[in-house]
Order: sequence, then structure tokens, then C-alpha cells
Amino acid sequence: MRAAARQRIAGGCIVNAAQSQQSPDPYHIASHSAHADADAATYTLNHADTFAVLDRWGDADGAEGGSMGIYHRDTRYLSRLQAHVNGVRPVLLTSTVADDNLTLVVDLTNEESGDLPKDALHLRKRAAIHAGCCEIAYEIGNYDVRPHAIELAVGVAADFRDIFEVRGMRRRREGPRCRREVGGEELRFEYDGLDRVRRTTVLKWSDQPQRLDRQSARFHWTLQPGERAEVTALLRFVEHGFQPAPAMRKRKPDHIAHWLGLLPKIETTCRPLQLWLRRSAADLSSLIAETPCGPYPHAGVPWYNTAFGRDGLIAALQLLWAVPELARGVLRFLAATQATQTDPAHDAEPGKIVHETRVCEMARLGEVPFGRYYGSVDSTPLFVVLAGEYLHRTGDLDLIRELLPALEAGLTWLDDYGDSNHDGFIDYAQQAGNGLANQGWKDSVDAISHKDGTLARSPIALCEVQAYVFAAWNCADFVFRALGDEARAARYRDKADDLCKRFNRVFWLDALDGYALALDGQGQPCEVLASNAGQCLWTGIVPPERAQRLARTLLDPRLFSGWGIRTLAEGEVRYNPLSYHNGSVWPHDNALIARGLARYGCMKQAVRVFDAFCDAATLLPLHRLPELYCGFGKISNLGPVPYPVACSPQAWAVGSIYMLLSALLGMDIDARRRTLLFRSAKLPCEVQGLRISNWRVGGGVCDLEFHRHGNDIALHVANKPEGWTIMTMK
Repeated sequence: MRAAARQRIAGGCIVNAAQSQQSPDPYHIASHSAHADADAATYTLNHADTFAVLDRWGDADGAEGGSMGIYHRDTRYLSRLQAHVNGVRPVLLTSTVADDNLTLVVDLTNEESGDLPKDALHLRKRAAIHAGCCEIAYEIGNYDVRPHAIELAVGVAADFRDIFEVRGMRRRREGPRCRREVGGEELRFEYDGLDRVRRTTVLKWSDQPQRLDRQSARFHWTLQPGERAEVTALLRFVEHGFQPAPAMRKRKPDHIAHWLGLLPKIETTCRPLQLWLRRSAADLSSLIAETPCGPYPHAGVPWYNTAFGRDGLIAALQLLWAVPELARGVLRFLAATQATQTDPAHDAEPGKIVHETRVCEMARLGEVPFGRYYGSVDSTPLFVVLAGEYLHRTGDLDLIRELLPALEAGLTWLDDYGDSNHDGFIDYAQQAGNGLANQGWKDSVDAISHKDGTLARSPIALCEVQAYVFAAWNCADFVFRALGDEARAARYRDKADDLCKRFNRVFWLDALDGYALALDGQGQPCEVLASNAGQCLWTGIVPPERAQRLARTLLDPRLFSGWGIRTLAEGEVRYNPLSYHNGSVWPHDNALIARGLARYGCMKQAVRVFDAFCDAATLLPLHRLPELYCGFGKISNLGPVPYPVACSPQAWAVGSIYMLLSALLGMDIDARRRTLLFRSAKLPCEVQGLRISNWRVGGGVCDLEFHRHGNDIALHVANKPEGWTIMTMK
């Protein structure tokens, strides 16, 4: 993209002015908000509904339009948190996020000022987040040979801005100003929103400040040589009328330890892979929120820290082999929030699975449609897929019986509403005036186009959505056979066979050696080379001979950057490695593709995808894969180019390592037959051995070891559930 081009970030996507005029997006993140600069060197702490975006000093200043601050339930409850020592900002020494993903530790010193020599003081700051609260400890030590008078001043402010305001949206009318109350050791900010909900930030100090006003707290000490002083701020964030689930009220180590304990322990001889696994496990644990229906992974911090249908479903699929408990919570939550009536203002129709949920002021007032918004075409078939895959993994027919009304409603939606133009393919067209124009996973306004760059007109039938529907019909067949309803099972089996034939006849393009990105409203194919075609593989809709051709296409340099498979191939008119969906690289997209490659025995290509992300995780901060990164080609010793407003951590990016591993190991868990199969298992060249222990399967525990012997992988079974068979197959 030319530097001179005027840009803005639309729906997370950087687009040039000409493109944005063609397809205006009301949910853009304005580039002048300085997200790319001010937020580039930030740390994120998160736990369920609460997260903090802090700079390397452990401070936050959201006044200039960046995302920094502390948030709770889609609202910024603290917009400013800045510490000064003797009137000067300390000098940063180092800062890092702890493995639990809840704590930031910062070490600072002083610059020379007055009679205070440089480096005489050491300030250690610990900021720890937990659902609904934050604790910040300040510890100052004097390492000089003389005593010094010290003033610690901590400035605070709360703006209670809605997350969509922080992203750049303008309100129809401003909410009332928040009130600030000071009393004793406590500072209280209160905001009575236009939605008639009171939100309160309470800041209480462990010691009485020498001065406490509405903007700051000041502490004074005279520290002798070697003496230390400490003070702690406890912040509580309260949305009046909201009661968190009991599991979210536990002490912070309990929730994280619970999920880390449920995950199987994976050990490897490859240190970069081990660090990536450790970070992913911590990120997953911190993203899981407890709902009345069970656990649900929030989509990502900072922009999507809430329940999304598609994101939760894919994350649960990625992690199904490791922690099926997550899938159980996702299925129950989505069944409970499934649409029951037609509501064009929210793109809702009976049986449709929710796309996005929000609890912020703007959602409650209808300024954005996302309180419960149903504008995704793929959440409903993926809901059926997850239910079928969960049954295959666990054999839990009781949950399937519980979910049966929701499954039947989702299948009915596919039949009665999903195909709006009756051409035999599931499609979408925006109904809500302020909803999403594109409703597949690539939902930015310019993501679906023709070869000449013209944007496709709705109704749009995406190639990967047809593959998801094919998988949904097959899963419905499996579910109804398990329930003893052979007639209904046969109906869905026939629907899957028919869809497979029609899809391969209409969508396959020999000129691309792949599938059309989509069909537009006139039934014309979008003849562009995109990663969407690769996602068709994991569902099994691709004939074997075409799978081999598609595998070669996906690893062609036009699509494969060296850091992963791009969303759009280099050379296409709308290709832009800086874009959200037109040339960037997404870990979850690649994980689904790798799973599909492995399904067809294309293990060499699957290993290349795995290696690309292992290399990226080695070089990225905290060994964390973000939501996406830019699609520039790989340069030796340099990591991938960051995307400026990517969520990090993000649920389906976190889950990618688990799906990539299951793909390489050729893993299949059949609970009804009590078999665990590893087909054509591979390990990357750098990995000589891999151990999976404390893996709960079929009511027992499984401990396995994989070892490389030349090009072959040997499996040693140290422990297996009683009555189960573990097999390998070439």
C-alpha cells in the first residue's frame, strides 16, 4: 500500500479511501486514534469479562484515543493510571507478563533530579487482573548511601467509554459525566448511563494517602539507605444489577489452575514449541468465562472480549480432543441464545445461532445491533458440526438429547432460511441496516470480490460455508443414527451426497486449481484465489484427486508467505498484505487448512504450515500467535510483520496449536468404538520426541510418547483407558 494513500481501519481492516467510499463501514477504527502507534508496545492482562491494556511502564493513558485502560464487560472503567516519583516518570528497566497471563511485573528506576542521583531508587510494580477487579502494588527501595524524601503520585481517571467508542464510533448523544467521590482511603467513580445502568469504579488504598483528591493519590516517605516502602491499590469494577457466575468469584489462581489442570500436559524436545504451547495454555485459561450455561471462550482482547458464536465454535472444535468440557459449555450457551423469531434489525431468524453478544451501553441502547446479533451465515452449520464431533469424541448422548431441540431448529434454519435464492447453496444478505455486509468469517466490507476487484453483490454463497453445511449434514446423519432414527439419518446423508456433487460441479475452477471464493447474487463465481478454498478440505467435501491439486495451490508462493497461507493470493487485484482479509495470515485459518491437508494424506504440506507458525511463535512477543499478522514474505531472522490492531490473545489463534498438533498426529477419537487412532503421524524436523500425559479419554487417563526414527514416528503407550484400543495406521 502506498504510504501517501489516505487510510482508515474498517472493521479491523486497513482500507484505502477509494475502497472505503465504495463500501462504508460504520464500525471502523479510525487511524488517527493512534492505535498503531500508542498501542503497539502494550501488554494485555485478561480474565474473562475483565482486561487491562497497559504500556511497558504498567501505566495507561487512554486520553489520546488509544485503547489503553482497564475494561469490564465492554466498558472502560479506568482510562488513566500513571505513576510518578518525585514529579518525574520513572525510567523503565524491564517489564514482562507472567505465565498466568494475569500479572504484569515492571522494574523501574529514577532519573537524576535535584539531590537524588540516578539509579538510586528501585520501583517494582505488580499489576494483577481478575474478573471484576485489579490489584496494583508499588514497592520502592532506596539503594543510595543517603536517605531521601520520596513522593509517589498515582494519577487516575475513569471515562466509562463504551468499547465501540474506543474503537472510533461517535455516539448519537453523549452520556452524563461520571461523578467522583473521595473519602478516607477510597476514591469512587460512578457513571449512570443512558441505558439506566450504574457502573462504578472503586479504588481503595492499603494505606492512607497523604493527599487524596479526585485526580490522584500521593504518598510520602523518607527512606533510609536500604529501606523499602510499599502500597497497594485495589480496584473493583461493578456493573450494578449484574451477578457474575459463581466460578468467576473464585480466587484468581483457582480458575486458571482449573483449566490448566484439565488440559493434557504436552512436553516436547523442541523448546520453541514448548514455549508456544505454554503461552497458548495460559491464554486459553484467561479467555474462558463462566456463564450460567458453562464455560465459554471470549473471542479476543481488546475488541472482541465477549461471546461470539463462530469464534467459540471453532475454538471448541480446535480444542475438542484436549478439553471437550469447553465444547459442552459452548453448545449449551449457543442453544440458550439461539434465535426463536424473525428480527431483521438483528439479522435473526428462527433457529439461527448467534454471531455476537454485547452488554455495553451502546448495544443496550440499540446504537449498535450487537446485544444479540445473528449476522453470521456459518455459525448455525458449525453448531451442528460441533455437536456431532462432540458426540464422536465423547459418546455423550445425554447432552445430545438435551440439545436436540436446538439442533433440529438449526437444521430447519438451513432448510427454510439459509438458501434465500433457492439455488441449492447456503447464502447471506444483510437485513439489519447497521449490521454486517459480509457474514462469513471474512466479514470486512471488501473481503468478497470478483477477479477485477469489483465487490460481490448479495446474496453471497461462500465456498467454505457449503463445506461446513456438508459437514453439518453428515454430523446430523451421525447424530440421528446414534439416536436410533435411521429415517432422518438417511435424509441428511442424502442431502450431504447431493450437496457434494453440486458443489464440485459449480464451485471448482480448473483455471485456479481450486474453488471459487463464492457465488454472487447472480450466481457468478468469484474467480479469485483465496484461503477459503483450503478450509473445504477438513470437511471431506473435496474429491481426493482434487485435494492433491488444491494442496499444491495452497502452498504456492502466491498464497504461502513462509509465515503461513495468506487469505488472498499475491497478484489478485485486491491483494494487500496489510489488509484484514485480503492478504494477511490468520493462524486459525491455517489450522483448519492443515487439518484438511492431513485428512487427505498431504502431510508434507501440513508440516510446512505447522513449521511456519512454530517459527512465527518463536519470534513473536511472549511466543503468542495473535489474531492475524501481515502477509509479507518471510525474511531470515525477522519475524512476521504485526497487524496494528490485531486481538492478542485471541481464542481461535490460541486454539490453533492444538488443532495443528492433532492434524500432524492424524488423531481420531471414536468414543463409541472406544478406539484412538493415529494415522500417518508426523513430527516437524526439529521435534525428536513428544509426550502427551494426563490426557482424559473415555473416563480414563492416556499417556503417550511419540519418537522420531528417521522419517518414521514410533508410538509408545505408557497408559491407556480400560477397554480402549490405541492404533497407528500408515
